[in-house]
Amino acid sequence: GGIAHWGQRACIEALLMEMQNPDTGIKMHTQRVMITNIPHALTGGDILQWIIQHLKIAEEEALNLGNLIVKYGYIYPLQEPKNLTLKTDSSLYRFQATIYLAKKNIKRKGVLEEYEKEHYNLLNKKINYKWDFVIMQAKEQYRTGKERKKADRYALDCQEKAYWLVHRTPPGMQDVLDYGLDRVTDPNENKMTAVLLTTKHIFIMKSTVKSSVSLGGLVKYSEQFLSNDPIMSGCLPSNPWITDDSEFWELNAKLVEIPTRMRVERWAFNFNELMRDPKGRQNFQLFLKKEFSGENLGFWEACEDLKYGDQSKVKEKAEEIYKLFLAPGARRWINIDGTTMGITVRGLKHPHRYVLDAAQTHIYMLMKKDSYGRYLKSPIYKEMLAKAIVPQETVKKRQVNWGIIVNNVLFLLYRGYKEPEFQQNDCDLDICLIKVDLSLADYPVCV
Repeated sequence: GGIAHWGQRACIEALLMEMQNPDTGIKMHTQRVMITNIPHALTGGDILQWIIQHLKIAEEEALNLGNLIVKYGYIYPLQEPKNLTLKTDSSLYRFQATIYLAKKNIKRKGVLEEYEKEHYNLLNKKINYKWDFVIMQAKEQYRTGKERKKADRYALDCQEKAYWLVHRTPPGMQDVLDYGLDRVTDPNENKMTAVLLTTKHIFIMKSTVKSSVSLGGLVKYSEQFLSNDPIMSGCLPSNPWITDDSEFWELNAKLVEIPTRMRVERWAFNFNELMRDPKGRQNFQLFLKKEFSGENLGFWEACEDLKYGDQSKVKEKAEEIYKLFLAPGARRWINIDGTTMGITVRGLKHPHRYVLDAAQTHIYMLMKKDSYGRYLKSPIYKEMLAKAIVPQETVKKRQVNWGIIVNNVLFLLYRGYKEPEFQQNDCDLDICLIKVDLSLADYPVCV
């Protein structure tokens, strides 16, 4: 398992160090590929012969070992990069130069983690004979990277960082290659905690949005929704949670004939607010019918019903939606692009709740970008806004304080068990409550 894998990798790396020894290793030369001179290159035949002579093993065994070295990525082919085998002819190969730390050192101007500094110095000692070449490559890659687009540079940097975190894990971190994906215990678990805390910053990436922009958006959102917040601005005509007045619920019923002005104004905040409100969708549908595009909203609502409806009817509903909106010549055919239609039709072969998500999203964005802006400027929305109700605050009706009543009842029950006139055999709770006088003036509140 993991231990065998680690031991195999350690043996190969030790052999690679001997291969690169300037005195006893494989001799590297500048080789010509097409019209380009490649420095520090070696042939597959030289690699095979060195393994045979150095380890004194048969050619077949040496070839298997050579293939393993190439597959692990310690040596890479220059002419056929996708063919990760060792060819025993004049095909050219190169050792994988370890330039990640060198490039990082250049980028950070010498500021590395402690364990990285140790590795950097160790590499400098082991491959000192070609260190100038490593630094040259690192500088070249760093210069080339700066010329890339910011997005590409960021993605490649993350990719390289992730690769080395897996293949050269920082001390104390669990090595997936050694312990396996499903291994949840680590023999060094107690030692890991402190190290993990110090290395967490490796994974913290720079925010793509400035904090001032994010905070500005939050403030704008809060100001916009302030008047609609029942806690911050109160409820009109009265708060139904603290009074027994149900007028608030009646005025804000899902499909009330005339909604409140605050509710209609909220539809103009954004398209999502309009679509969340059943009354808003009803009014929007009137506008879409005048534009001969009412089928768009009908399709969106049918998809919502499919997603949140009865599981036993999913297949039946999906087929009905296809026949009504998507099939060639459908009665309420909707216009979606060919790619989305292809995804949807393939998905309908095995229907599920979310099979129409691609088409629904397409129609949603179409209504948002095309119809929503015209709707807010249309007479239909303006007329609804003009006749919308503005509730006036009403005087709060007297309310019953159940907290005081319950406390007094408990007090009297407690007293009933203590005083003789209340003590009776087989007295159940109902009889005791009959004897309790709920006059709040007679008894104090039980705390």
